Amino acid sequence: MREKALPELTPSERERYARHLALPSIGETGQRRLKAARVLVIGVGGLGSPISMYLAAAGVGHLGLVDDDAVSLSNLQRQVAHGTSTLSRPKVASGLERLLDLNPEVDVHPYHERFTAETAAGIASSYDLIVDGTDNFDTRYVINQTCVRLGIPYVYGAIFRLEGQVSVFGTPDGPCYGCVFPEPPPPETVLSGAEAGIMGAIPGTIGTLQATEAIKWIVGIGMPLVGRLLVYDAAGMAFESIEVTKNPVCPVCG
Repeated sequence: MREKALPELTPSERERYARHLALPSIGETGQRRLKAARVLVIGVGGLGSPISMYLAAAGVGHLGLVDDDAVSLSNLQRQVAHGTSTLSRPKVASGLERLLDLNPEVDVHPYHERFTAETAAGIASSYDLIVDGTDNFDTRYVINQTCVRLGIPYVYGAIFRLEGQVSVFGTPDGPCYGCVFPEPPPPETVLSGAEAGIMGAIPGTIGTLQATEAIKWIVGIGMPLVGRLLVYDAAGMAFESIEVTKNPVCPVCG
């Protein structure tokens, strides 16, 4: 992550983040990096709920939430940032309320709009890192193009039925989403979430992994999933790490 002047921690933040401060791999400097970070979460649904909640709980100082949808009853089986009391409200408003209840020390900015080729740069340009909580290929390609153009890395996640994937794309030395997935599948082969179904806990698992990768990237610890695609199979309770490489002739980042 781009280094910047690091803000001091308040006494209440020191108490709130005591378990982080006790970790040698995070400590004082790491927690101050989290407070200084600006992270954009695109999608406040199944993936975006655990992503945004764990980033807020971890003390990421500035969070942007992008989603143009409203909370429906069928969301609540997996979209844990929302509840029965927020039905029919915009997801960004429901998510904002939940995150500030979880941690009022963070600044949360809602964007009740779609992340499109027309809106992407204006929304993303002030952020250090993007976390992809979307559920469609069109938006993923927009995220990829925007991140490569602006030089912003992003944490990718996707789910399908009892499976999921996580990686970190758009870094200077790693592949972008287009390197690994050059073209979307034919539209007639793609099932929506409503058609395919999804086990409610799957986005919780994948979203938590995405939040973990975001925190690692911000703090600068461990081995991020750059050049690796982590594939999760809940039915067999198995993880597989697949090496992915930068395509030198990729039309987006090559």
